Amino acid sequence: MKILVERDKLLMPVGLVAGVVERRQTLPILAYLLLRATDNKITMIGTDLEVEMVATVEGKVKESGDMTVPARKLLDICRALPEGAEIGLAKQGSKVALKAGKSRFTLTSLIATDFPKVETETFDDTLQLTASLLKRVLEATSFCMALQDVRYYLNGVYIELENRSLRAVATDGHRMAVSEATLEQDFPSTRHFIVPRKAVQEILRLLPNDETTVNLMVGQNHLRLTVSGLTVTSKLIDGKFPDYRKVIPTGQTKILILERETFREALNRTAILANEKYRGVRLNLEPGKLSITAHNPDQEEAVEEVEVAYNGEPLEIGFNVNYLTDATSAVGSPEIRLGLSDASSSCTLQSPSDSSTEYIVMPMRL
Repeated sequence: MKILVERDKLLMPVGLVAGVVERRQTLPILAYLLLRATDNKITMIGTDLEVEMVATVEGKVKESGDMTVPARKLLDICRALPEGAEIGLAKQGSKVALKAGKSRFTLTSLIATDFPKVETETFDDTLQLTASLLKRVLEATSFCMALQDVRYYLNGVYIELENRSLRAVATDGHRMAVSEATLEQDFPSTRHFIVPRKAVQEILRLLPNDETTVNLMVGQNHLRLTVSGLTVTSKLIDGKFPDYRKVIPTGQTKILILERETFREALNRTAILANEKYRGVRLNLEPGKLSITAHNPDQEEAVEEVEVAYNGEPLEIGFNVNYLTDATSAVGSPEIRLGLSDASSSCTLQSPSDSSTEYIVMPMRL
């Protein structure tokens, strides 16, 4: 196999495909990319056995075939080479020779036929949607995913597809994000599935924030997404997601409209003296003002006051300040609608003018 390809064409796809490769692997070949050259097209494949990324670029194929190259080393070399450089790659026995201008590199190569493939079944349903729509709902929810929770079904984003509605939900058991979008076409069936954390992160990396068309294919155990010459295939999490609708508070009696930046900055300042382990702050709601208070084991205290248009009963409630800050930062409008009920009920945060995305944060005892 022998190919020539422009460095500028190769850099971005190699970066995306190499991003799937884990730094610590159970199999040595998982640290490699598979390069496949046919008909002046070069296809790059990377996988961790759960998620597979495929990218295709145009290049000069002098000899077609397959070869493997170390993912991180190829990426680092591409980054280090000057703009406009032409890269030549040639298989030489158990090595790969890389040439660019006066630079020469010799890399190890493993047997291409040993490169693993994510086994997939037939995809039952296909959907076309815009990249910006999918990116918006995933960005609005993904930060609430659990990280290596024993409740494995929380380690991803739950997707509901029904008629013209796409809903994404993520929770770590202490907070939850729900975001909904309207599709331009009916989805052929009702599907519920959980996309694992790694796949969500890789999809967000490759999605442009524009109206580019995305092809989404869903099977019983796999998801495949294709956009602009890039394809991600991922296993789905086999588990039952909790009924998130039961967690969303209804009939809240205390509604506050806050300036987002004012509230976020007050939370950030208070967080400086919050307990490093529990990160708790106390919200004290009184007519005309909202006080945010933090204490720590060193008997230090921080107090911030925010003016609010409120004339109801006083309320004192505790929250994890990081969860409040994350949700506040995720709301895209200048103002925030903060909903409260009592000291034992979750609060909600959303834009006053857009109810398609809502954040729920559970209270904590202080």
